[in-house]
Amino acid sequence: MSPVLEFRSVSAAYAGAQVLQDVSFAIEPGETVGLVGRNGAGKSTALLSVYGVPSVTGEILVDGTPLGRRRYEPSSRGVSLVPQGKRIFGHLTVEENMMLGRASRRKGQWTTARLFELFPNLERGRSRPGTALSGGEQQMLAIARALMAEPTLLMLDEPTEGLAPVIIDQLVTAFRKIQETGTALLLVEQHIGMIQKVADRYLALRKGELVGSGPVADLANREVQELIAL
Repeated sequence: MSPVLEFRSVSAAYAGAQVLQDVSFAIEPGETVGLVGRNGAGKSTALLSVYGVPSVTGEILVDGTPLGRRRYEPSSRGVSLVPQGKRIFGHLTVEENMMLGRASRRKGQWTTARLFELFPNLERGRSRPGTALSGGEQQMLAIARALMAEPTLLMLDEPTEGLAPVIIDQLVTAFRKIQETGTALLLVEQHIGMIQKVADRYLALRKGELVGSGPVADLANREVQELIAL
């Protein structure tokens, strides 16, 4: 079985400024991988490279087939992104925000009813404007919207940023339930405790280069922490 996502010697730049340099890795079906490193290491750029936001060289494959240049191709092929900053549409209700995920036209297991079971707070506010929710609830909404696209790989960019510990615990529970469906997860996180709780292994970036990888338990080692400069 092919990886759900594979980078082959991928480099990425914005207006000529190099951010990623010759990065190669693969995400296998159903696994959870944490992408770690300091701010500015290139983690968000790695996710955005799947969508061709920076200028990209090298090859990015989904299920063994290279991505083309169509902007929405990753979503139609089973890759969803929960971006940093959530990007909730304030003029739409919670349920209308969720339904935007259906634009991928993929068939699958996620329905509004199932997502309301995953995130009960959203059901209580289903008719409210998206921006009337708390920060944690908006993050839940962004995840629910991404799941409505029926991804085989869900990528999340700093999903716990600015959230209270109780909300982070709720997200950990939700991620574990998502894992049970067989969906692969790629988490960009500064919160290493989150990675240790839900990921199978880690990939480490430093100054745009992949400098480490291994079992998530290794993140507790001082040598690994110094390598990644956590």
